[in-house]
Amino acid sequence: MDNDLKRTLNLKDSISVVVGSMIGCGIFIVSADILRQVENAWFLLLVWFIAGIFSLFGAIAYIEPVLNIKENGGQYIFLKKMFNDLVAFLYGWSLLLVIQTATIGAVCIAVGKFLGILFPQISSENYLFNFTYLKLSTQQLCALVLCIALSYINSRGIKYGVITQNIFTLTKVLSIVGVIVFGIFLGCNYEVISANFINTLNLNDFSINTMGIISAATVGAIFAMVTWNNITFISGEVKDSEKNVPLALFWGVITVMVLYLLINMLYVFSIPVEQIKTAPEDVVAVVLMQNITGEAGKIIIAIIIMISAAGSANGLIMTGARVYYQMAKDKLLFRNLAVINKQTKVPVNSLILQCLWSCFLIVFCGNYSELLDYVIYAALIFYVLTAIGIFVYRVKYKESLQKKVNSVFAVLFIVMGSFIIYSITVHKFINSMKTILIIATGIPIYIVWNKYRKRSTCIKDKKNVSYTHELSEEVSNDNR
Repeated sequence: MDNDLKRTLNLKDSISVVVGSMIGCGIFIVSADILRQVENAWFLLLVWFIAGIFSLFGAIAYIEPVLNIKENGGQYIFLKKMFNDLVAFLYGWSLLLVIQTATIGAVCIAVGKFLGILFPQISSENYLFNFTYLKLSTQQLCALVLCIALSYINSRGIKYGVITQNIFTLTKVLSIVGVIVFGIFLGCNYEVISANFINTLNLNDFSINTMGIISAATVGAIFAMVTWNNITFISGEVKDSEKNVPLALFWGVITVMVLYLLINMLYVFSIPVEQIKTAPEDVVAVVLMQNITGEAGKIIIAIIIMISAAGSANGLIMTGARVYYQMAKDKLLFRNLAVINKQTKVPVNSLILQCLWSCFLIVFCGNYSELLDYVIYAALIFYVLTAIGIFVYRVKYKESLQKKVNSVFAVLFIVMGSFIIYSITVHKFINSMKTILIIATGIPIYIVWNKYRKRSTCIKDKKNVSYTHELSEEVSNDNR
């Protein structure tokens, strides 16, 4: 089956997947909520710096399993090799149930939300039908259409998904760079800078409690960066993957980190803190552009955010399906998910399953912020677990280990990730427990599935033994 996945992505395509998947709509939205939590422009920039460094340390640490574990499936396969099938299944289960699909749903909803700026009829309050347990707004309908359309494009072949990704990525990067350059020359205001930064910070502001608040506030920033690992899911379709995937991880994360820091610096250099906190629907970028260009800025930012979110959704849809495909190959999901379409050479059934569940979340959750905490908490748990697994793998496969990356990056990633998980647990306890419950539902599913897998393997072995025995008897009779 591995040979059915064609290696068609080059380095440029791989970087496009990393950058395109990472840059969604979070950078335009979450800074307002972060600032409400940390109450300080210095701390806002610190949060984004921490999220960037955290992502960069993780990306560098992940280079080691990329270099040593050749099978397709990325982080799922890493966890399988490092630990066991159960841990890998729980990751894949969480990816399907919430991490990947909820992120796809959230960014598709964001496209509908900002399309509503251009067409007021598209709104979360404008319902096509509204029953007790089933509601569908025009905003949700737009999200559904986008999710289905992008899934269809990717089902036509990897080249169509990659071309779409490259167009979205190039467009949104150039748009963000344009906003930054435009804002530097026309938006920066000395009085705002003075009010936001001078005499707004002293050493007494730093305490264990403050650091806990800052760590919890990184949820939004990490959500805007969390998908850098997606390139590992699709590494089996990258040319010269041992070279190109590590380079894509490094340069992709660096690019996004720099862009995010620059645009947040522009926010606090151009907009008073109180205006950022109270930005309409938390879209700080709209306030920025309105201050510079008036009402036209609102439309410009809406278009940029829609392109950005759609590009992110495309990258997530393209890469996520490869994990369910690999799980099915391992007989941990429905066998049909391991089928590769003969013409398009992509796992179409996995794409369909992912699309259906994402659409379900769009209809029954339908709220960007509702999905945020679940996605990040679950993703962080498995991020840290994978980093710990790097050291487990070194011991487990000591003889066959080919390449190592400096342990400092993995250790720092584990320490930072663990502290952020602890902070989120303390400050957002209920949502954290709900996420753990979602992950834990995979345990009984795995037990049942594993029993079925062992039983089917046993039956298959018996049939093979029986067939071999019959064949040997036929040969024996012929010889007589």
